[in-house]
Amino acid sequence: MHIEVRGLNKQFGDFQAVRDVSFDIAKGQLIGLLGPSGGGKTSILRMLAGLESPTSGDIVFHGKRVNDLPPQERGIGFVFQNYALFKHMTVYDNVAFGLKVKKAAKDVIRERVMSLLELTGLKGFEHRYPHQLSGGQRQRVAFARALAPQPQLLLLDEPFAAIDAKIRTELRTWLKEMIERLGITSIFVTHDQDEAIEVADEIMIINKGRLEQKGTPWDIYKSPQTQFVASFIGESTIVDQVEQLKGFEEAANWPGTKALIRPEYIEIGKRHEFRLPSATIAGKVKHLHFRGSEWMVEVMVGDIKLITYRSLEKDVLQPGEEINVLIHRAYLFNDNDTWIMENKQKEDPMPVHI
Repeated sequence: MHIEVRGLNKQFGDFQAVRDVSFDIAKGQLIGLLGPSGGGKTSILRMLAGLESPTSGDIVFHGKRVNDLPPQERGIGFVFQNYALFKHMTVYDNVAFGLKVKKAAKDVIRERVMSLLELTGLKGFEHRYPHQLSGGQRQRVAFARALAPQPQLLLLDEPFAAIDAKIRTELRTWLKEMIERLGITSIFVTHDQDEAIEVADEIMIINKGRLEQKGTPWDIYKSPQTQFVASFIGESTIVDQVEQLKGFEEAANWPGTKALIRPEYIEIGKRHEFRLPSATIAGKVKHLHFRGSEWMVEVMVGDIKLITYRSLEKDVLQPGEEINVLIHRAYLFNDNDTWIMENKQKEDPMPVHI
């Protein structure tokens, strides 16, 4: 299903949950709606499903405006955050529910249900009840139930929120593989950026009811279009006076400009470890945090605190140790623009505007 949304707004009394949101989704794409809690993600999802009516704007499925269509006529499958399984029904009856509502023939229902149980790894569980299943298994039942009526669009509201971390990681991979195999257009809501980056073909960043940016995870990470996106995606440090950092003095030409510096753009160590010592600045280790595969290091450069990572293969640094810091690049932003600036003490590339 191809989806078009134009000028979508949703008002709840004096509160505007969604503000002039427009986007297109191609058939077969898996889209992540990502943003902080209360940002408007679920309101958008519920309007697509027909569970809420837009205050204004148009929702178009395959060229047909569906604003006035009830949910059951939109070709939607919906997976709720809490699964919403019927506790008194077996796995088989839960998955068959939508088909029974449509009054499908019994043999058609059985073939479809058993096929989905096989697909979702639930074969042999058809006579169990929800309370006899793990969280991951209940989520798969909810997924199978949503798919049973063969919807053209699958909507998932925080599908992994109620599952423990280890199972959640496994289900991310499973969900992506299932949706790719089925080729169904799908949209899922999450506030977990790792989840969105791992699962989605494209991400839509929603904040305060607005669509901040839409694109592939890589494009959004490397080329954020707004200050919010730059600070929300990935780990980073916001620096108010970046012109105080060696190699970024030119930032003083743009009063009010701030910088966002990602950990991977910072190199730290002893002086002999650097190929370009002239581009480094003195710093001091404040804290070290062991992260399993690497150290996360908090570094003070003057009164500016930066965060970066250091390989376990290199000499272990100590809190209070004097080190050298090389900042390769930073995202600069002000009220009018966002751009990348390279460290001018290196090979002097010019700022590249995004």
